[in-house]
Amino acid sequence: MLTVSGLSKETQTTPDAIRHYVRIGLLTPLRDPDNGYRLFSDGDLQKVAFIRRARGLGFTLHDIQTIIDHSSKGRSPCPEVRLIISQRIGEYRARLVELDALLQRMDDALEKWQSMPDGEPDGDGICHLIESAN
Repeated sequence: MLTVSGLSKETQTTPDAIRHYVRIGLLTPLRDPDNGYRLFSDGDLQKVAFIRRARGLGFTLHDIQTIIDHSSKGRSPCPEVRLIISQRIGEYRARLVELDALLQRMDDALEKWQSMPDGEPDGDGICHLIESAN
């Protein structure tokens, strides 16, 4: 059995993350009757490793809870995993388009601002560089 600190070290996860996983129900440790410490099993160790892998693939903690729930009920979570990651791919592709447009606006602004003089606040404006952006 491991404490929060021990599980944190074994999984290279912060103690705060471990405590958060407990708060949201991803982990359900036992309590040491003598001191009240949370005690984690080898199963919790595997679950945190799973959480880290899933997070590395872009799954949210809510997604991970859904996957774990499917598995704990004896149902294959694989169809749900495929569906979720397909949705995430679409979301991230859309986000990349948005970020690319933002990057272009930033590049355009910086190029324009290179030739503009520094301005002094005049009471009505705050920063004429930003105020000149389209």
